[in-house]
Amino acid sequence: MEVLNRIGLDLMKSEELASLLNDLLANYSIFYQNARGYHWNIKGDKFFELHVKFEELYNDLFQKIDEVAERILTLGQTPGHKFTGYLQHAVIPESNEVNDGNKAIEEILTAFKILLTKQRQILDLSAVISDEGTNAQMSDYIREQEKLVWMYSAYLSK
Repeated sequence: MEVLNRIGLDLMKSEELASLLNDLLANYSIFYQNARGYHWNIKGDKFFELHVKFEELYNDLFQKIDEVAERILTLGQTPGHKFTGYLQHAVIPESNEVNDGNKAIEEILTAFKILLTKQRQILDLSAVISDEGTNAQMSDYIREQEKLVWMYSAYLSK
């Protein structure tokens, strides 16, 4: 017998989806802190340009962290909130290269690749269980981030 959560989705599949979202939350949280480090510590001839871009990035990541956590709550589950947990589950590593602009952008591109892969996995499951809310959220994130990958890649191609 199918058991539904408060928004009418299969309870077991929603728990599975929330687990994937918690993993995504961990990766976003590490990426966010890395972006703050890039912003605070960038040096060199592109300082003014990259300082602003990194601030835009971390502000966007901050918003997405909140949205992902709220989606987990909407699914009837609990978002992780401990940094120790984020560090254990995230694939995106903490950055050690926070003052070199090109290195930071390479790390940003790697982080986006990881996020895009995870978001497509979530998108696949959300489609299977007819979770339009999560589906739309992931689709929006994927579209935005694919464009950012193109733009950051173009910056490195000088």
